[in-house]
Amino acid sequence: MGLDDDSLDYHREDPPGKIEISTTKPTNTQRDLSLAYSPGVAAPCRAIRDNEDEAYSYTAKGNLVGVISNGSAVLGLGDIGPSASKPVMEGKGVLFKRFADIDVFDIELDQDTAEEMVTSISAMEPTFGGINLEDIKAPECFEVEERLREEMDIPVFHDDQHGTAIISGAALLNAVDISEKEIGDLDIVFSGAGASAIATARFYVSLGATRDNITMCDSSGIITEQRAEDGDVNEFKQEFARDVPEGDLADAMDGADVFVGLSVGGIVDEDMVRSMADNPIIFAMANPDPEIDYEKAKNARDDTVIVATGRSDYPNQVNNVLGFPFIFRGALDARATEINEEMKVAAAEALATLSREDVPDAVVKAYGEQPLQFGSEYIIPKPLDPRVLFEVAPAVARAAMESGAARRELDLDEYVEQLEARLGKSREMMRVVLNKAKSNPKRVVLAEGDDEKMIRAAYQLVDQGIAQPILIGDREKIWSEMDRLGLSFEPEIVDPEEAGLDPYADRLYELRQRKGLTRREADELIRDGNYLGSVMVEMGDADAMLTGLMHHYPSALRPPLRVVGTAEDADYAAGVYMLTFKNRVIFCVDATVNQDPSREVLSEITKHTADLARRFNVEPRAALLSYSDFGSVDNAGTRKVRKAADRLRADPEVDFPVDGEMQADTAVVEEIMNDTYSFSELEDPANILVFPNLEAGNIGYKLLQRLGGAEAIGPMLVGMDEPVHVLQRGDEVKDIVNLAGVAVVDAQEQD
Repeated sequence: MGLDDDSLDYHREDPPGKIEISTTKPTNTQRDLSLAYSPGVAAPCRAIRDNEDEAYSYTAKGNLVGVISNGSAVLGLGDIGPSASKPVMEGKGVLFKRFADIDVFDIELDQDTAEEMVTSISAMEPTFGGINLEDIKAPECFEVEERLREEMDIPVFHDDQHGTAIISGAALLNAVDISEKEIGDLDIVFSGAGASAIATARFYVSLGATRDNITMCDSSGIITEQRAEDGDVNEFKQEFARDVPEGDLADAMDGADVFVGLSVGGIVDEDMVRSMADNPIIFAMANPDPEIDYEKAKNARDDTVIVATGRSDYPNQVNNVLGFPFIFRGALDARATEINEEMKVAAAEALATLSREDVPDAVVKAYGEQPLQFGSEYIIPKPLDPRVLFEVAPAVARAAMESGAARRELDLDEYVEQLEARLGKSREMMRVVLNKAKSNPKRVVLAEGDDEKMIRAAYQLVDQGIAQPILIGDREKIWSEMDRLGLSFEPEIVDPEEAGLDPYADRLYELRQRKGLTRREADELIRDGNYLGSVMVEMGDADAMLTGLMHHYPSALRPPLRVVGTAEDADYAAGVYMLTFKNRVIFCVDATVNQDPSREVLSEITKHTADLARRFNVEPRAALLSYSDFGSVDNAGTRKVRKAADRLRADPEVDFPVDGEMQADTAVVEEIMNDTYSFSELEDPANILVFPNLEAGNIGYKLLQRLGGAEAIGPMLVGMDEPVHVLQRGDEVKDIVNLAGVAVVDAQEQD
């Protein structure tokens, strides 16, 4: 089957289409329904009647965008009508929701004239927080957007005009920098003179390009003042008419710095590229076939040719999804009255800046492990990069406030945290810890410091002010990797092959001499990064340590257990995973360390995990799990768990609710607990699940993660005398950064 057949099956599968409406409030009881509708709904109705702005408080208006089209210029299909345009408009709604958590109603209008559309759309202002116009042919699209912006008091944005302008504008800012040119000096040629081309040319002027240096070509050739005088071009094209001789696209491109293609495929050849100025910039954005093939453009000459297209199978894809979801997110949250030029420029500049940052591993994997590093083949972020939301939306909101378009003032630091919460509970939870870490960064040893991921994590820790990393590894290799990755910072490096390790070897020998370690063996072991890092932490030359990225978990855990050991009030360590669901957080213990814990171990690691939960601002409620509910099965295994719970309840230092033994669903389902076991100490569902053994813990957390859709953070090691955490092999840079943040907060707690 080809793509068309696959797409038809995809859209036809029950339920047909791509979007649905879901409720955001409970509707399980009669009282729920009376609040959702009659008679309770009258209260918010009266509140909005008295103050219309209260619609943003009591309805979904503030997060609702209308995607509206008449189907007159759909993709490359042309005027296919409103009904046939609906799959595209639904798709637009999918992108709004997926990338920025914005809800959408798609509306297809059977109207041909600008007057009809303006009348219909403006009448819908009470429904929406913003309007995204889509696939409306030129020149009507100009008039519709301009009039709606004048008549409506909410943001109106025609993505076909401005989306490509903003994304390619971001690419242009970086391309100019790489080619060592000035944007105001660029000679820019446009192929195409439709809505997108005119809007893009206007936007480049906003970014600093010189209007008189822009040459625009349509199917008849260069748009000249003579053609304008002859009435050969419409009023919108006339804006870019130049007092130059008539000619074709090849004439226009001769000596040009930049080519911007928004026309049809295959109209540019290698000779035209060779005629351009040194280090040319080529944005061939016709879809699905660009004006010139990527490889042909790159190979046409020997200097640096920076090429962007609209295709995902080449570098530098100009994709509108990098813009509209995040622009609307910032505009909606600032309750802007419009999306003005300042907001568009802010979006482009934010995208350009983000392109220069280290790219998350998850994004690299999503694009086939191809290198993603700022340069001629990476001048704009990838659409699947989650950081775009946190960079573009706040930049747009800031510009809205500074330009006077906002009706709501936002604390931008708090706003970023709110945006992170939209993408999942794990980001919200980690933000709590990372903010604590930033308040007092500590020295964190990265024991496998010459690994690429560790180096990138060290850079982010410094860049975000989370920690002061100490990289253990080959000094020359670390500097070489930093240079290859383009990371400019000066981390502290401890090279085990260099002199000066005698004090650490002495301390290792002192700690382990009665455990069979000789002095010569201490000299050898101290060159192992895990032992060296452990001794540095034990001696106070570092505050915390991370390892495990290149070792099996038991091998990585052994050195810190031998050197650092457990805390004075602890006999046992344990591995904890924090699992985050949409509206719930659960800590699973033990999933990595104790194979068959006794009642004493279970009770102790429960207390350690409660302390960990509080570092995430979570008030602990612990359930000790079994396949038995409160004595329903009586054997050695269930008694172990039951007595561990008894031990905890009798401990005067335990200041959180805890109970067991109980089955997993009893622990997490409120109705089971309250209806059947009302005597339980747990009045609310447990957020700490203590498994009876390592096998159950490891199986349990992985099932929750994979089948329950949870995000996992960890494993976090609790019970150690100093903050030490062991990564899982294959962890990503974000996992290292997160665990380093946890380690810093651990160290702060011990100050």
